[in-house]
Amino acid sequence: MPTNGRKHVLDGYKALDFTQFVAGPTVTKMMAEMGAEVIKVELAPDGDRSRGMPFLKNERSGYFVQQNRGKLSLCLDPRSEAGKTIIRELIAKVDVMVENFAPGVIGRMGFDYNTVRKINPKLIMCSVSTFGQDGPLANDPGYDFIGQAYAGVTSLSGEEGGAHYPPMLALGDVSTGVHGLAAIACALLHRERSGEGQHLDISLVDAYFSYHDVWVQTLSSSGGTVKPVRTGLHYSVLAPAGMFKGREAYILIFAWLDHHWIKLCELMGRPELGRDPRFIDNSSRVKNRVGVIEAIEIWLQSMPSDEAAIAALREARLPCGPVLTVEKAMQHPHLVKRQTVQTVHDRILGDFQIPGFPLRFSSFPGRLDLEAPFLGEHNERILSSLLGYSADRVARLTQEGVLRSLPR
Repeated sequence: MPTNGRKHVLDGYKALDFTQFVAGPTVTKMMAEMGAEVIKVELAPDGDRSRGMPFLKNERSGYFVQQNRGKLSLCLDPRSEAGKTIIRELIAKVDVMVENFAPGVIGRMGFDYNTVRKINPKLIMCSVSTFGQDGPLANDPGYDFIGQAYAGVTSLSGEEGGAHYPPMLALGDVSTGVHGLAAIACALLHRERSGEGQHLDISLVDAYFSYHDVWVQTLSSSGGTVKPVRTGLHYSVLAPAGMFKGREAYILIFAWLDHHWIKLCELMGRPELGRDPRFIDNSSRVKNRVGVIEAIEIWLQSMPSDEAAIAALREARLPCGPVLTVEKAMQHPHLVKRQTVQTVHDRILGDFQIPGFPLRFSSFPGRLDLEAPFLGEHNERILSSLLGYSADRVARLTQEGVLRSLPR
């Protein structure tokens, strides 16, 4: 049940959203999931360009719906003086402003941080970009995979001497959006204590580089004598830890801790391997990885099925998992039970599945009933309720081309 009459943890906060595609919209999507009022400012005439991304049904984009449920759409021409006035008036009314234009674009529109802080000194402004707001690469165009490549992450994928394989999903965009959300939450907490707003500079490269758990500190602390190696299907500094070929497909097994390795050897009917000097500890197993992999794959392929192998590993409480397809993951009972995959309703698309909201709050256990907006759907609602514009004034601004809306 809602706490103290609030619908969720961010109920009462307002955000002005100048974002499109994934990284920026992730920030405000999660804010909307937590009850914030998010005003999505879309630039006339076409709005967020992800409205044209597949899958399309009756000109409605499932991609756009997934990223923008729960937001209110205000579509205007920011080049017009009337459009700029609307934005300035809204900035004065909100708690948070999020943008993911290339650095400098929001400033050329007339809304850089030095300008907006004068309008609203308590505003938290969050800028999301590939390379950040300063530095030699700041003005370069960029996407998720480009940030990943510059951060030294892509270089670790694939087999030594072969091609690299970046993951085919928006890992950097989404996680950078979550970094942005975390920064906003902490900035709002700071504002509660100090009354001060601030500017947040959130970068894909910064986020990606922070994912390095092994090689940055290893390279530095070893004076560069220990360098990264690529081991393809297997973790480079742990063994066994990686993807092993089963009877039908690949299975992930992480049994690198010594007690897990001993238990795995017993399960495979090879207890002597747990005492073998070649495999006695993790460093020895890394050096003799080929023998470790061979022993495990012989056992896996001797099992009646991959399902039987995974069942045996789980029964022994050894960390393992199947490499599920996206379709199978969407159907998995655990993901369905936790609403990790969530069924939502859209006015055009009907019922369909999207990734669920990953944050869980004991005081707000339910999910909000949200829908994605049509272009400019909430022009009159936003301008009348927040700025006191009359219906005639909104109609006049629409006729003049300052505001725009489409029926779907």
